[in-house]
Amino acid sequence: MERTLIASFEGNNIRKSWDEKSEKWYFSVVDVVGALSDSVDPRNYWKVLKNRLNEEQSEVVTKCNQLKLKASDGKFYLTDVADTETLLRLIQSIPSPNAEPFKLWLARTGYERIQEIC
Repeated sequence: MERTLIASFEGNNIRKSWDEKSEKWYFSVVDVVGALSDSVDPRNYWKVLKNRLNEEQSEVVTKCNQLKLKASDGKFYLTDVADTETLLRLIQSIPSPNAEPFKLWLARTGYERIQEIC
């Protein structure tokens, strides 16, 4: 069973989904790219970044999966997602002053999950 939530990072909505089977959070890559890059078109930013990482033969892209997440129009679409480890590696590829605060935000998300199960 998956549980999808919307979290907020500095005013940006980040969709995340808990997968009980793997016991991991998966975060929408496009949402994270949008929060870090301040791009007006985060989907295109991710497309270009994904192509660049593929050309570099980076494992980061291959570790991204797709889950159906609810979009702003209320419908569910397949969306590129990454677990925390993959997301931390991806963040290194995005030049942003928000990278370090985002890493701390991810750490708090993990801490909150630990508190839920204790």
